[in-house]
Amino acid sequence: MYWPLLLFIPACFALNMAPGPNNLLAMNNGRNYGFNIAFLAGLGRIVAFVIMITLAASGLAAVLYASETLFFTIKMLGAVYLFWLAFKLWRSSELRIATAANSACNKELIKQEFMLAAGNPKAILIFTSFLPQFIDVNQDVRQQFVVLGSLFLLLEMVALSCYALFGIYLSQWFTRPKTASRFNKGCAVLLSLSGFNLLFSKS
Repeated sequence: MYWPLLLFIPACFALNMAPGPNNLLAMNNGRNYGFNIAFLAGLGRIVAFVIMITLAASGLAAVLYASETLFFTIKMLGAVYLFWLAFKLWRSSELRIATAANSACNKELIKQEFMLAAGNPKAILIFTSFLPQFIDVNQDVRQQFVVLGSLFLLLEMVALSCYALFGIYLSQWFTRPKTASRFNKGCAVLLSLSGFNLLFSKS
């Protein structure tokens, strides 16, 4: 499995670093709350991905993907949730830089990351189409899923950290309430575009 890993790691990290809704949310959380809380919130998506990897390893994810009705339902719910987050962010003019989030806020941020990841059916495609390309059917398939899945999660946490740190870097440019509000609106537009992309995507 040595040679497949050499191909898997850079390809996987490219997927992890793609500027999707979760990474955008991590960047915004980094700007608002700092690295520690943004990283903690990002564990919500990790939990969602663990569930998806487990489903993929057991073959249930393929069944889910094959069910057009269920797949479409998840896609619609994911798009609606993206629009809802975008709406809340658009209306937000708060300047929360260097403000520690409380326990209830932490739970809400974790929930947001989880819901975004769980509501994105494209993530299912990663675990049903991308990971299997590096699986050797002549060896223990489940063990390989564990190795590849663990690497994916590790690289996802690295990507999460990068976006959270980038959000902190951006915070110095958005220290005034007016510019902070513009930043929130910009993020809201990007989340809305992600929602439309999810809504009208064929896969």
